[in-house]
Amino acid sequence: MKVFKDKKKMRSYKEFLYILPFLILVAIFSYYPLYGWIYAFFDYRPPFPLSMDSFVGLKWFKAMVENEVKLKQTLNVLRNTFAMSGLSLLFSWFPMIFAVFLNEIKCKPFKKFVQTVTTLPNFISWVLVYSIAYCIFNTTGVVNEVLLNLGVLESPQAFLQSGEHIWFKMWLWLTWKNAGWSAIMYIAAITGIDEQMIEAARVDGASRMQIIRHITIPSILPTYFVLVMLSLANFLSNGMEQYFVFQNSFNKESIQVLDLYVYNIGMGSGGYSLATAISILKSVVSVSILFVTNKISKMIRGEGFI
Repeated sequence: MKVFKDKKKMRSYKEFLYILPFLILVAIFSYYPLYGWIYAFFDYRPPFPLSMDSFVGLKWFKAMVENEVKLKQTLNVLRNTFAMSGLSLLFSWFPMIFAVFLNEIKCKPFKKFVQTVTTLPNFISWVLVYSIAYCIFNTTGVVNEVLLNLGVLESPQAFLQSGEHIWFKMWLWLTWKNAGWSAIMYIAAITGIDEQMIEAARVDGASRMQIIRHITIPSILPTYFVLVMLSLANFLSNGMEQYFVFQNSFNKESIQVLDLYVYNIGMGSGGYSLATAISILKSVVSVSILFVTNKISKMIRGEGFI
């Protein structure tokens, strides 16, 4: 019995050593940078080092709402952030439906072709995405040339420079880039469905749409709910790259989300301390939302995701 316990203990040590390198990487790249939060409590001016003389306490946290102009700017940024995240959340079902219908394609070469074509954009940088958008929608781009030749337009339209419907435009580009990659999770969930259930439904005379409605979709809904909960936890995190490459003086008022706002303050204006303070508040709110959504998941589904 003692020998068995010793072997089990040694096995536990070995299994811990397997994951130790990954724990070290997480500690280095995720937790060690949190030391930089200290800049939010100092009046930091590079290249001078931090000192107690420059300690300002909560000054930068108060600076976000200290006057009407800054308060209005902060609220505008939050409005853009909530709008972009809200659109993504509202149409979060799209990759699931795409995966369901992709799975129904019987021609395997065509199915692989569609999956490859829709997944590849995920690996393209946002700089290249903007280059594609520029070639298509610029005033001298393909769309304007075709519309001018057809007589639909009398003069070129600045599609990229316009601030109209910018939230919807950004959602369309994001969906084009990520839909195929997001569908992979649902395709994996679909492959885990018991084939005997599907065969039994076919024997009973169920059509393909009935199988999708009563077997496929209910089977992948748990995966959908988990991904939605994780999206809620990242509600304030839109990323910066997409909005950075698409921003210009015409749409900046509507495209500047929280992550881009932090970048513009820190790298554009040199307000490192204020940018750090905003990032801290964003992280605290995001973690709070994560625990709230996990609690909601336990109440609704009976299990959480953390």
